[in-house]
Amino acid sequence: MIKITFPDGGVREYAQGTTPMQIAESISPRLAQEVLAASVNGQTTDLNRPIEEDAQFQLYKWEDAEGKHAFWHSSSHLLAEALESLYPGIKFGIGPSIENGFYYDVDSPVPITEADLPRIEKKMEELARTKEPIVRREVSKSEALDTYTKKGDEYKVELIEGLEDGTISFYTNGNFTDLCRGPHLPNMGPIKAIKLTSIAGAYWRGDEKNKMLTRIYGITFPKKSMLDEYLAMVEEAKKRDHRKLGRELELFAFSPRVGAGLPLWLPKGAALRERLEHFLRNVQKQYGYLPVITPHIGMKDLYVTSGHYAKYGKDSFQPIHTPDDSEEFLLKPMNCPHHCEIYRFKPRSYRDLPLRLAEFGTVYRYEQSGELHGLTRVRGFTQDDAHIFCRPDQLKDEFNKVIDIVLYIFKTLKFNDYTAQISLRDPEHKEKYIGSDENWEKAERAIIESAAEKGLNTVVELGEAAFYGPKLDFMVRDALGRKWQLGTIQVDYNLPERFDLTYKGADDQLHRPIMIHRAPFGSMERFVALLLEHTGGKFPLWLSPEQVVVLPISEKFNDYAEKVSNYLNNSDIRAQVDDRNEKIGRKIRDNELKRIPFLLIVGEKEQENEEVSVRIQGEGDKGTMSLESFAALVRESVDKEVEKIQ
Repeated sequence: MIKITFPDGGVREYAQGTTPMQIAESISPRLAQEVLAASVNGQTTDLNRPIEEDAQFQLYKWEDAEGKHAFWHSSSHLLAEALESLYPGIKFGIGPSIENGFYYDVDSPVPITEADLPRIEKKMEELARTKEPIVRREVSKSEALDTYTKKGDEYKVELIEGLEDGTISFYTNGNFTDLCRGPHLPNMGPIKAIKLTSIAGAYWRGDEKNKMLTRIYGITFPKKSMLDEYLAMVEEAKKRDHRKLGRELELFAFSPRVGAGLPLWLPKGAALRERLEHFLRNVQKQYGYLPVITPHIGMKDLYVTSGHYAKYGKDSFQPIHTPDDSEEFLLKPMNCPHHCEIYRFKPRSYRDLPLRLAEFGTVYRYEQSGELHGLTRVRGFTQDDAHIFCRPDQLKDEFNKVIDIVLYIFKTLKFNDYTAQISLRDPEHKEKYIGSDENWEKAERAIIESAAEKGLNTVVELGEAAFYGPKLDFMVRDALGRKWQLGTIQVDYNLPERFDLTYKGADDQLHRPIMIHRAPFGSMERFVALLLEHTGGKFPLWLSPEQVVVLPISEKFNDYAEKVSNYLNNSDIRAQVDDRNEKIGRKIRDNELKRIPFLLIVGEKEQENEEVSVRIQGEGDKGTMSLESFAALVRESVDKEVEKIQ
C-alpha cells in the first residue's frame, strides 16, 4: 500500500500502482468526469500513470492552470494528427500549450493558409468525437532516433539528440505518434469546441538562420459556450489593440525611414507620457530618490565589466566605431552600469546610504524584426529606472518601500488583479548566472521574506531570474483578463562586486553595498500599451492628454471657441478647439471616438451669455453652464479621482 496526501492534509491509502484517475473515481464519479491532470510529488502527470510510492497529491480541473495546460497540450497533438492525415509527408517541430491555447510548428509539403483552417478544424472535431485514447510509452534514445530517422523528420531527430537516454517518451493518439514529455488527457473526448485562430511564420528553434516553419495557433474548450465567450473577448481585444488606438488617438507612430521598432511620440502621446513621468517623479520624490541623467551610449568595456555584453552582446546593436581605433561604444542596453559609475564618483560612507538614483533612461536592444509588436516589443524604449545602493541592514526596508510604490501605482491606475512572481535562478543551470551561491541565497531569501511580510499573492518561477540576481515581477491581468508582466524589483549582490563599489562603515572598514534595481512601469512604451488596452483609451481625467474639446457649430463662433479654450488652459485644464468645417454632429461623433472626456458645444446663445453646452463622454448632454461653473466641475472631478487614490 502507498499513502496519498491531499492538499488539505488528509491521507488515504491505496494499492501501489493506483492511477490518479482511480483516486478521482474513489472520491466522486463527478470529479472523475471533470479532472484533467494530476500532480504527484510536485510533478504534473497523466491521469493514467501509476503511482508507485507515497506521494503528495493534487487533482486539476479546467479551472486550474495545470488542467488547461494538459487540455491544450493534448489539443496540439489532435491538431498534429489532423494535419498528418490531411497532408501526407508533413514534418513536425514543437507543439506546446501556451497561455491561451496552443500551437504547432510544421514543415508542410504544400503551403497551408488561413483558408485551410476550417477544413483542419473539421478533421480535428471528427477525431475528437472518437474519444481516442492518448497512450504514453517510454522509449530508448536509439529507438526514438531510429523512428524519426526512418520518417525523415530532421526536426524531431535534432530534438532527440539533445535528450538523455532514459528520459524519452512517445505519446500516441489514433494514427499519430509524437515525441513528448506530457502530460496529456486520458483521451480526446473532453475536447468539444475547437478554433484555429491564425497562421504565422516561425524560424525553427527561433533562429533566423534556420528554415521558416508554419506555426498554426488554436484554442479549444470543453464547452461551446466557453469558445463563444472567448471569441467575443478576442473581438473586444481587437477594438482595444493599442496599435489601433494609438493611431486613432494620435499618440504614437512608426516610420520605416526612422527604423523598425523605434516609436515616434506624437504631441498627444508625449503629453500622456509626460504626465505619467510627472506622476512617478512626485512619488519618487516622497521616497527620497535623486534624479540623474546618463548618456545614450557607453564604452564597450563598461558593459563587459557589468556582464551585459557577454549576456546580451549578440542581441545589442553593433558597436559604434570612431576615428580613434582604441574607442568602441555601444548603444546603452541597460542603465545600471552608468548608475554604478555615478556611485563611484566619490567615496561613500555608511551615513550616505541608502542612495537612491532614478532616471527615465532610454535604452536600445536589437530585437528580431519578427518579434517587434507595437509598443510592447520595440528596439528603443525608456525605463522608469532606479537603483538603490544600501547596507545589508537596510535591504529589507528598502525592498518593502519599493513594493509600496508599485502597489500605489496599481491602485492609482486600477490594476486590481495581480500576482507577484518570485523569479529565482535555475538550480540545475547555475552557469547561466554570475555571482556566488552565498550571495544568490541571501538575495533570494530577502525577496521571499519581503513578499511574505507584505502579504502578496505569490508564485515561484525557477529560471526566470536576471543573470545577476533574483526578481520580484508583478504579473497584472487587464480588463480583458490577459496577463502582462508589469513592474520588477531585483536584488543584486553582483554588480557592486564587478564595479568594486564600496562604502566606509562605522567600523572604519570598507564594505560592499547591495544594489536594488526597480522599474515600476517597466518601460514607458510597454506601460502605455498596457494602459491603452486596459482602459480602451478612456484614460482617467487627471491623466487624459485632452480633457476638453470645444466645438463651434459654425465658423462664426471660432473666435468664441478660442476664447473658451484659452480660459480653460489658463485654468490648468487641457483644452483645444475643433474648428474643422464640418457639421456639428460629425464633430461630436469624431471627438467621442477619440475618448475625450468633455465636449463643449458653442453657438450664438452660448456666445451671448458667455456659457458652454456640456456633453460628457458616455453620459450625453448635461445642459448649459457658465465657464466658471464648468471649470469648477472639471477641477472637482479631478480632485475626486485624486482623492480616491490617496
